[in-house]
Parts: sequence; structure tokens; C-alpha cells
Amino acid sequence: MTSLEPELIVPPGPGRNGSGLLRGTLTMTGSAASAQLGAAVGTLAYASVGVPGVVAVRQLVAAAVLLPIARPPFRRFTWAQWWPTLLLALVFATMNLSLYTAFSRIDLGLAATLEFLGPLGVALAGSRRVTDLVCAVVAGVGVYVLVLPGAATDWVGVGLGLLAGVCWAAYILLNRLLGRRLPGLQATAAATTLSALGYLPVVVLLVLHGRLVGVPLLCCVAVGLLCSAIPYAADLMSLRRISTQFFGVFMSVNPALAAVVGLVVLHQVLEVHAWTGIGLVVLANVVALVVAGHRGRRPRPARAPPPPPP
Repeated sequence: MTSLEPELIVPPGPGRNGSGLLRGTLTMTGSAASAQLGAAVGTLAYASVGVPGVVAVRQLVAAAVLLPIARPPFRRFTWAQWWPTLLLALVFATMNLSLYTAFSRIDLGLAATLEFLGPLGVALAGSRRVTDLVCAVVAGVGVYVLVLPGAATDWVGVGLGLLAGVCWAAYILLNRLLGRRLPGLQATAAATTLSALGYLPVVVLLVLHGRLVGVPLLCCVAVGLLCSAIPYAADLMSLRRISTQFFGVFMSVNPALAAVVGLVVLHQVLEVHAWTGIGLVVLANVVALVVAGHRGRRPRPARAPPPPPP
């Protein structure tokens, strides 16, 4: 997660003392763990409702959470506000479908790491500094070590993970534009709602065929809550206690957490080279964010990015 996402003013918290930092860190840990646990739970429903069904319910839950909070005035949107919102809705739909399909083909840690290249790429794009170049090289080496291309490599799964990363980068760039045209979370809520409406026929078909019931339904709803509702609330609470730079750096643990959740919940045992690759990508992201924070440091109100893409 980077500070390039839509800006939301957060009132000053109880201070940057040790207690506030500890609570903020614990809250962020819970947020990241919730998102990765939700991704793992979603895989349990693939056999019954398919990847599109899981994504559809997740988007509906995300819309149900964001709409009452942001209340976007759809009728007053201008075309300058509509076209990036429509693109953002398409990005949401594509990103979640590609990522969850990748989860069905490759390990959770591998897919999450490949997706994480999106915000890292945005952080490094356009820079000519040696430090950023080194970060890009380290990330590239990390991906190679992580995947270790060979005859057994699932290139479709890898490609879908990378597509999700491209979508996450587009999400950041579109939100940077929309942050100047719509206040608060209106753009995110509107795009999420449009994406959910696009997936609504999938939900209708599953209901008519009697497949969206029982355990599969519970798993799909859990995905929406664990990946959208809980991280949203947790991230906003943590950002009242810690800086946005520390937030972005800490969110770099997501690929490692995904690997741990994959191991514990799905019994996906990663080899040493995979853990090494994940570590290199996380290290590149941390260094890039820390260096960027030092370059752009100047007094300004605390601004919080929203949670990971709904």
C-alpha cells in the first residue's frame, strides 16, 4: 500500500508515542492477516461457486460497506468524474478476478508477491536515482528466484498474478486522479458499486441454480468481510496512530503473511527459494518507500490512504 492512493484527512490521533505505535502496529497486523485469511477462505468455495462467484459476492459485500460511508452523489457526477470512475470499476473487476484465479492455480504467497509488484512499480516509475534502480533490480531478481522458471511453472497463474499487479498500479494512478475530482472515498465506493453490479448476473445465476447456499455462501461472505470490511476499519484506526509512511512500509509484509497463511490454512509448503524471492521483493518495496518518504518529507496534515482495493 502506498500513499499515492486517494487522500482522506484523518484527525490527529493520541500521538506518536510508544503505546499508540504498538496499537497501530497490532491493528495493521490484524488488517493484513484478515485480508490474506480471506483470500485463503475464498479458495475453499471455488469448487462450488467458481472464482467468479467468490469475486461477485466479495464485490457486493465491499459495496455494501463503502456505499453507506461515502454516499457518492451519482446524479451529480460530471463526465470528468465519470470516465475515470468507470475505468476504476473495470480495474476492480479485472484485478479481483485475475488475482483469485491466480490463487486457484499457484501458491497464495507467490500470487500475492506478484500482485505487490504493482504498487512497487508505481513507487519506482520515472525515477532516475541509483537507489530506485537498485530496488527495481532487487525486485526483479526476487521475482526470478521466487518463480524459478521451468517446465513445471504455471505460466497462466504467474501471468494472472502479474495482471493483478498491473491492475493495482492502475488503481493507484486512477485514484490519484480521482482524489482531485471527488472527495473522500466517493470514487472508490462508486467504482466498487459499479463493479458489483457488473458481477450481479453471476450471483443471480448461482442463486437460481441453488449453488450459493450453505458453506459456499458463508465462505464468500467471509471473503467480503475479511478482505474488505475488516481491513477498511482496521486501517483507518491504525492511521490515526501511525504515519502514512510507516503504514506503507508495514504493508510490505503482506506477501510474507500470504505465504504463512497459505502454509497454515491451505498447507502450501514453499521452498527456500520462494521465501528468498518474497524477502527480496519485500526488501525492495521497504527501501523504495523509506527513501521516497525521506525525499518528500515536509510538514502537512496527516493523510491516510484507504484500505487495499475492494
